[in-house]
Amino acid sequence: MNTPLQTFTRLACAFSLLAASASQAQVTSVGMRQIQSNGMPITLVYPTAAAAQDVTYGAFTVPVASNAAPLPADSTAASGKRALIVLSHGSAGSALPEHTLAATLARAGFLVAQPEHRGDNWQDFSKAGPESWKTRPQDVSETIDAVARDPALAALVDTRRVGVHGMSAGGVTGLALAGAQWRMLNLIQHCAQNLDEDIGFCLNGLGQSPELQTQRRRQFEMARGASEPYMPANLKVAYGGQGVEASDPRPDRRVVAVSLAVPVGVIFTPESLARMRIPVALSTSGDDGVLLPSFHSQHVLKHCKTCTTLSNHPQAGHFDWLSPWPASIARTVAATQMRGGLPSPAFTDADRQKAFDQIAVFFKQKLSQP
Repeated sequence: MNTPLQTFTRLACAFSLLAASASQAQVTSVGMRQIQSNGMPITLVYPTAAAAQDVTYGAFTVPVASNAAPLPADSTAASGKRALIVLSHGSAGSALPEHTLAATLARAGFLVAQPEHRGDNWQDFSKAGPESWKTRPQDVSETIDAVARDPALAALVDTRRVGVHGMSAGGVTGLALAGAQWRMLNLIQHCAQNLDEDIGFCLNGLGQSPELQTQRRRQFEMARGASEPYMPANLKVAYGGQGVEASDPRPDRRVVAVSLAVPVGVIFTPESLARMRIPVALSTSGDDGVLLPSFHSQHVLKHCKTCTTLSNHPQAGHFDWLSPWPASIARTVAATQMRGGLPSPAFTDADRQKAFDQIAVFFKQKLSQP
């Protein structure tokens, strides 16, 4: 005959096994659907109970539950809602090349929104570069608004404390939303002095256009040695965060934490980087031939008081942060770059996933704080 203690112990073990089985059954997959805001597509990636299937979009195949219902936040969420993270893609980008990161964040419990930036996306890159840099922060604010008013999401997602992640040109988005300011003058002065060393940035996208390379070089050479007081006023206009008179430099105070991967950095003024108040975490590549780390990531880290290095990968290149990144697209993009940009075998899928997991932990820490 079992004693009461033995009976209790067996019941406790059985309950533990049931709880473990239930926990396994509740492991979520990733849902994906798209909404629109004034013609701007926004891809949503989120936890769901629906089963995922491989879905192919052109050269990309991703395991998702298309148009599935999102899961509500569990009872441990302080606000009772899921936190929102907005991903800002690089030049001529889209949601798909950053799906692995979006899915990692979704599995960590976040709702992820990925806007296709107007005039700088895979279908239309007519405004890629400075013209897009000016409007990208507004695209993010509009994305937050769109999630907040979406009837299926409004009750599930907390849009009062938002995270932003930006890769490459998306780093301009993230830094501007953190409160930093950039100027065309900074870009011109930098490339006038450092064009050959930072050629991947100064002649970005011109790998197959020798005539445009020559034209761009001449433009920068004309600025070499020019004194700032004599430069045109429009080149000195500051874009991004609020000015020195603002008590809080953020243009959208809902953004409370920013993550960056291989960001454009040299265009930002040192004093505005120093004024940023919210946490900013950088993931860097030591073998980045597109945005030389010494001019971009290190410029940000040198002047920003709230910035930290989340992870550094000496052998990784610029485009190694994209996943999935089909070989056909990788070759096409690399051919347009002055220093190529094919994936580095030294930066493995496991390395990338570990870095993405660190980004998820960063946002869990920062978005849960009051």
